[in-house]
Amino acid sequence: MLKKVYQDRLANLEKVRGLGIDPYGGRYDSAKPIAEVLARFKEDDDSQVADAAGRLTLMRPMGKLTFAHIRDETGSMQICLRKNALDETAWSLAKLLDLGDIVAVAGPLTKTRTGEITIFAEKLTLLCKSLLPMPEKFHGLVDVETRYRQRYLDLMANPETMEVAQKRIAIIKHIRDTLDGRGFSEVETPMMQSLYGGAAARPFITHHNALDIDLFLRISPELYLKRLMVGGMGKVFEINRNFRNEGLDSRHNPEFTMLELYQSCADYGVMAEITEELIATAADRVGGSAKLPFGDIEIDYTRPWRRATYEALLNEHAGVSMRDPSAMREKARKLGIEEANKADAIVVNDIFEAVVEQHLVQPTFVLDYPADLCPLTRRKADDETLAERFELYIAGMEIANAYTELNDPAVQEANFRKQLAGEADGETMRVMDEDFITALRHGMPPAGGLGIGIDRVVMLLTGRTTIRDVILFPMLKPEQRAD
Repeated sequence: MLKKVYQDRLANLEKVRGLGIDPYGGRYDSAKPIAEVLARFKEDDDSQVADAAGRLTLMRPMGKLTFAHIRDETGSMQICLRKNALDETAWSLAKLLDLGDIVAVAGPLTKTRTGEITIFAEKLTLLCKSLLPMPEKFHGLVDVETRYRQRYLDLMANPETMEVAQKRIAIIKHIRDTLDGRGFSEVETPMMQSLYGGAAARPFITHHNALDIDLFLRISPELYLKRLMVGGMGKVFEINRNFRNEGLDSRHNPEFTMLELYQSCADYGVMAEITEELIATAADRVGGSAKLPFGDIEIDYTRPWRRATYEALLNEHAGVSMRDPSAMREKARKLGIEEANKADAIVVNDIFEAVVEQHLVQPTFVLDYPADLCPLTRRKADDETLAERFELYIAGMEIANAYTELNDPAVQEANFRKQLAGEADGETMRVMDEDFITALRHGMPPAGGLGIGIDRVVMLLTGRTTIRDVILFPMLKPEQRAD
């Protein structure tokens, strides 16, 4: 069946060429976005004209006229092709059009008797002939595997997919604009690194042939952004691609987008204020409300957001104190968590992830993590066992992570050495970043640092419960093909 459709369309393509028309079009500058055409329509004005371009998604031939719909990234509208309004070549072209063709039309803009805003074409231009059909139902491609593997079909067939993509663009632009208004400078740091750090994760490894060295795709830009602060840049941010050689699920993709920023003379309290502003105002911009649905729940982004300490939440939901290692290990065993050969802080955090996170549905800043979990973080002045760190949770997901940054080179070096000594052989390939310690010895100002998972923010603000819906080309398992 598909082969016959393809052959029929190839035949139409040759007929189009026979009319002296290039089936793959060319430059066309006069078309306006469909949303703009529809928005500027005025009732009771017979002098209006319009010029628009889009993909044909519906055609209803009716003898000497054809009603059709075209769609671009901004919306969909009706057009009408009439024999008595087009020249002979254009009308012959109209009869050779197929669903999926990309066309431009220009002519009077008015409403039909059924009340639909329509361009009555006096000019028809073919911009691209489609040789393969659109999905069977132009209004919905439902096969999940096809949607992710052939995103072009998903965007073509599902307006809501295009809407999510446009909202993602708007969210990222809003973040950039907001940070620009706060005086931040956007920078770029290396994505291939000879040493990697700034997070605990397994890297992807690549090889540089000319230098004959292994390199790592970055797991975080943190140590490079801090080097810029040492150099004198006081407010920096990067919207960056990070890579972590880990599993796939509804909340994780090995290649993901992060916002990371640093501000001199700030702390994690300032970072919480910035986080609230960025996400709450983005919610209002793309969703038009402080309350937005996510799955079967509603998230309220009204500021200020809840703040609770890590220790208090653990006591509340796990029923034990993180300062009692034996009780925590007993709790871990009851939960089926492997605790042998793990540091106390790791066991505590395993319990937190298993027991507490699911209860953090409304926006909650979890404050003051165990210091042993935070080698890059300043300790609290009144309790050295705690770090000035928060994680933001919404809908049970970690959305952001922030520190009051550690800028004491001696403490940082000692933390790195302790961290390296605790690594299992072969688990990761880490060595001390001596240059970063050298940079700190030159002096880095006190600072607050923040990382926000852009993909998860887009999930929340568009009501999508899987990360694959908000990444245009998510990582997928290899396609299983029949022999």
